[in-house]
Amino acid sequence: MQYFKTLLCLICLPVIGMAQAPDDWFHQDPADGYYGVSSDKAYSELLAGKSSKTVVVAIIDSGMDAEHEDLADNMWVNTDEVPGNGIDDDNNGYVDDIHGWNFIGGKDGNVNEDTYEVTRLYKKYKYKFESANRAELSKSDQKEYDLFKKYEAAVTEELDAANSRLQKYADQKSSLMAGIDAVELALGDNPLTVENIDSLSGDETLEMGKRVMGNILSEGGADSFAGAKDLIASELQGAVDYFQGKLDYAYNPDFNPRTIVGDNYGDSSQRIYGNNDVEGPDALHGTHVGGIVGAVRNNGIGMNGVADNVKLMSIRTVPNGDERDKDVANAIRYAVDNGASIINMSFGKGYSWDKAAVDAAMKYAVKHDVLLVHAAGNSNQNNDTTDNFPNDNYAKKGLFSAKKVKTWVEVGALNYKQGEEFSAPFSNYGKMNVDVFAPGMSIYATTPDDNYAPLQGTSMASPVVAGVAAILRSYFPELSAVQVKELLMTTTTSINEQVLVPGQDGVKAPFSSLSVSGGVVNTYNAVKKAMTLKGKRKKKFIEKTAQAVAKV
Repeated sequence: MQYFKTLLCLICLPVIGMAQAPDDWFHQDPADGYYGVSSDKAYSELLAGKSSKTVVVAIIDSGMDAEHEDLADNMWVNTDEVPGNGIDDDNNGYVDDIHGWNFIGGKDGNVNEDTYEVTRLYKKYKYKFESANRAELSKSDQKEYDLFKKYEAAVTEELDAANSRLQKYADQKSSLMAGIDAVELALGDNPLTVENIDSLSGDETLEMGKRVMGNILSEGGADSFAGAKDLIASELQGAVDYFQGKLDYAYNPDFNPRTIVGDNYGDSSQRIYGNNDVEGPDALHGTHVGGIVGAVRNNGIGMNGVADNVKLMSIRTVPNGDERDKDVANAIRYAVDNGASIINMSFGKGYSWDKAAVDAAMKYAVKHDVLLVHAAGNSNQNNDTTDNFPNDNYAKKGLFSAKKVKTWVEVGALNYKQGEEFSAPFSNYGKMNVDVFAPGMSIYATTPDDNYAPLQGTSMASPVVAGVAAILRSYFPELSAVQVKELLMTTTTSINEQVLVPGQDGVKAPFSSLSVSGGVVNTYNAVKKAMTLKGKRKKKFIEKTAQAVAKV
């Protein structure tokens, strides 16, 4: 409702306003008026009547609603496992993994809230350096001490900011309530109407109350003073909960939900832990991401996913907080071992606990010809100069070893608005470390309990690209993961515009300077070029994909 935006403006809450865009804009071709990925055009003009192979796409995320009306038919099913019998029928180490696996659950429940990585790193070194004198430390310990102070400063700054914002919202709530009380007192027994409120005059508190109540009444938010107070309290509560969560969970070094999982967290080589609850307590993000990739197309309900012959594997790894490197590494390995040829990763963080474990898992994926698609992040930062994990830069670079993950695609978010606003204002970017852009604003897709909603983020742009990759691997199964990446990178839609650089306060730059490819993923162009290529995928990987799909 428009009132919601008006109130947010009045109380100065941060919000990105979204004008209406067509629900299917991300499927459209630029000729249709929106810079989508031309998937509908590819289906109608190039792929109609052509055969395809089913492709498994792993969604490493917060969990998915596997029973959603628009997802259930496209969920990956491990038919070698007997549902609910409590036995590891296929002997892969995971009991009853029907639709995937949950690496942040245990026998007695699931992790929902978790800390941020910087908090965990701060706690890791706190016991050793909290009372240390740097001058008395060895050179190696001094390096660790400096890291500790960096982590400590980051955590302290965030805690101070959260406390400050909480106080701000408390003050705002008190001020708004006082304004409403002033209007109620001044109005007396007169009817509560916009006209009667406008006729009142008084001090600053009353004037502010008039603006608030006038907006609430005109927008139909409430029809009584009590209702107006309830509405304001409820709208403010989301912000209060967000910042209270930073204090209670995200930046609280004493909070540790890992006991729920019951693993040996210090052992990154440990593979078997978790449970088979692939939905978890909050599957909003993962369900939305999964729908973008592969909601059932043309079934007359909901929305169309990008890929039309796909099975979605849910691997729950991302809590309300930062994902843990051990879980990410195991999620990648699980996906590879169970036949996924594409993995979508719509998550990221500024610090890494065990990059070596994630790097090893990515090498495992590359070795098995799996494409890794990752969201660039929503901090409107330059990924060329600021850390963002996971990423495609291997930590250890030997003289003859690979420096980058060659089957990795990093995705920035495109706005549906054009001109200088082409780049989504929150999107990370980078001429060296962000590969392509794809639609990421106002993306309408599945949400839990058979619902749908528009959400925004590079989290939405990444599965758009994963869906396009699934089309390519489905209709051209002989293409290797490296070839698919090359197609995505070399067939983009060029945007010859000076655009606002995210986070740079009015600074403009060529859109082409924000990513390696300089453009927006285009399905039509990629399919057209794929038709001219000879596939380089090894026969053993084609056979492995066929075997995995045959089990579904």
